[in-house]
Amino acid sequence: MQIDVSIVIPVKDEEENVEILANEINTAMSNESLSWECLWIDDGSTDTTATELKKLNEKDSRHRFILLARNFGQSAALSIGFQNTLGSIIATLDGDGQNDPADIPRLIEILRKEDADMVNGIRRKRHDSFVRKISSRIANNFRDWVTGDKVTDVGCSVRVFQAKCVDRIPLFKGMHRFFPTLVKMRGFTRIIESPVNHRPRMRGITKYGIQNRLWVGLADLAAVKW
Repeated sequence: MQIDVSIVIPVKDEEENVEILANEINTAMSNESLSWECLWIDDGSTDTTATELKKLNEKDSRHRFILLARNFGQSAALSIGFQNTLGSIIATLDGDGQNDPADIPRLIEILRKEDADMVNGIRRKRHDSFVRKISSRIANNFRDWVTGDKVTDVGCSVRVFQAKCVDRIPLFKGMHRFFPTLVKMRGFTRIIESPVNHRPRMRGITKYGIQNRLWVGLADLAAVKW
């Protein structure tokens, strides 16, 4: 079955956020004439996230889910999501509630109006710790220097793009940090940036740290450069 839009959300231990985020997605998409689905990828959660996703699906079949046997990482979760979507347009969000689903319809409108390949979000007034902000800035600047590409906020998970952009995209552990560059490498160069809302984390615990994001992200640049 072909539909218009697939929203892909990787989650790990986000039991407190699933229902709230799903309700926000329903509200955001309620005025859209486009058909849509939301595909949740549970990346080896150890809490009741899987139970919450099953309850959500029973209540609203537009919310589908895939349960991974263990934690494979965000890139693998997204890749599995992309392979199982039904939409000709794909949107992505983080599952921690910091991304605002209300931005999705506007980004879709930009994508279609401009006949673009991808629209990347730029987080306005980031509600993150100083460590997270400075780590992101260092990684962004170094990444742009190495790749010769210019992406304002590569760490922003809010983006919409044509599904064909990620067909056979190279898969490696830090793939999600380089989506715009990898998409351009495949010949999809019509990429637009647009400001999006960013919210403080209200529930759950962040998985971000210097060890698991900054240094790993810098190391992944070698693979992309190659």
